[in-house]
This record gives sequence, C-alpha cells and structure tokens, in this order.
Amino acid sequence: MNFNDIFKSSFLQNVSAVQPLDMLIALALAFCLGLFIFYVYKKTYQGVMFSSSFGVTLVALTMITTLVILAVTSNVVLSLGMVGALSIVRFRTAIKEPLDIAFLFWSIAAGIVLAAGLIPLAVFGSVFIGVILLLFVNRKSASNPYIVVLQCDNAENEKDAFACLAGHTKRCVVKSKTAQKDLIELNCEIRLLDDSTDFINELAAMPGVRSAVLVSYNGDYMG
Repeated sequence: MNFNDIFKSSFLQNVSAVQPLDMLIALALAFCLGLFIFYVYKKTYQGVMFSSSFGVTLVALTMITTLVILAVTSNVVLSLGMVGALSIVRFRTAIKEPLDIAFLFWSIAAGIVLAAGLIPLAVFGSVFIGVILLLFVNRKSASNPYIVVLQCDNAENEKDAFACLAGHTKRCVVKSKTAQKDLIELNCEIRLLDDSTDFINELAAMPGVRSAVLVSYNGDYMG
C-alpha cells in the first residue's frame, strides 16, 4: 500500500463520517437560530442607519460556523489543518457599534454549540440571551441627553440665552465654548423637563441669538 492508497481510503472514510440526517438537522437549526439572532439584532438596533446586510451576515455566520465545526469534529487531522487555514483569514471591516461584536460572537457560539450536538444548550441559551438583550437594550432612559448649540452676538446675549435655557431644563452643562469677533458659540448638554422642545423657538427669537439648534445625543453619535 503506497501513499496514494492511504489518502484515498482516508478520504472515502471521511465521506460517511457525518451522517446526512445529522448535517440536515444541524444546518436547519443553525438557520433558525440565525434568523432569531437577526430578529433580535433588528429589534435592538440603535445606530444611525440600519444595515440589513449585517443581519444576513449573522444568519450566514451561524450556518458557516456549524458547517466548519461539523467537519472538525469528524476528523482530528482535518481539525489541525482547519486551524491553519483559518489563521490566514483577516477581517478588515470596522465594527461601528460595540453591540455588534456581541451579535457576532453570539452567532459563532450558537454555531459551535449546535455542531457539537448540544442542541438544548444552543436553543435555550440563545432564547435567554435574546430576551436579556430585548429587555436591557430597548429600555428607555428616564431623561435622554440632548445637545444645544447656541450662537450669540455678545456676552450679554449669551448670559440671557443661557439663563433662559437653564430655566427650561432639569440640567444644563456647558461642554464647549467658542468665542470669535461678534460671535459666541455654546455647546451645552441638557436634560429636558418634559417632551416639549418649544423652548428652542423661544431661544431663537431672543435678541442677539443668531441660531439655536437641538440634537439628540447618546455618547456615540449625534442625530
């Protein structure tokens, strides 16, 4: 028996290493869990623009991970080669939202656990994680922060505008101030008393106030 005979016999044995029914069940469950992860991602997304391609990536990543782990568990030699092959993969796409990292690891973990045959752990674990994310991520803050950008002509107008702003808010803190000739710009972080934003109209109508802009702010982006 030469080297070619050994290779051929090992290859033929690997064909039947994973049963077709096991592959079908694992991939079907991976697809269902991937859809569930996609659903939770869509419901908890808080970024500026929703990307459906990332959601589809979560579904595909769950199935691909399941496929790889099924191959690895069927052959120890193949698992060593798979580690070397995957080590050359480099991902260059930047993750803009910190929560997206959790969804990526969730998809990979679900695929690994499914392929390992721990179906109850994969299903109940994913449901538990999904419920926790839906409860905590969608929880509304008691007072959302806002940024007010004021442009005034002089220091006297600035003082009057800031007093008016402080009187209509629960909290008002100056974050930055830019002073130029005949122009003063203030960036203030505020907490609203209620849902009304009519005080911005009042600020804009004050003498010496060139503009008053209100934007929502969550620490990562403004919009």
